[in-house]
Amino acid sequence: MPPAAKKAFPLRLDPALHAAIERVAAGDFRSANAQIEVLLREALERRGVKVGVSEAPRRGRPPAKK
Repeated sequence: MPPAAKKAFPLRLDPALHAAIERVAAGDFRSANAQIEVLLREALERRGVKVGVSEAPRRGRPPAKK
């Protein structure tokens, strides 16, 4: 089974909220997108919702065929 791709969708945010996310993200050396993902995972965890981590896509050259 191929690794799952990230789901892309438009997200409309209040500009003040987006600015706050960007500030926090910069402090954590993350992109705003990655910071939103972290915040969503933390919020779901506090609610008792288990969220697995999808297998990351493999990078680099494919293994040599023998």
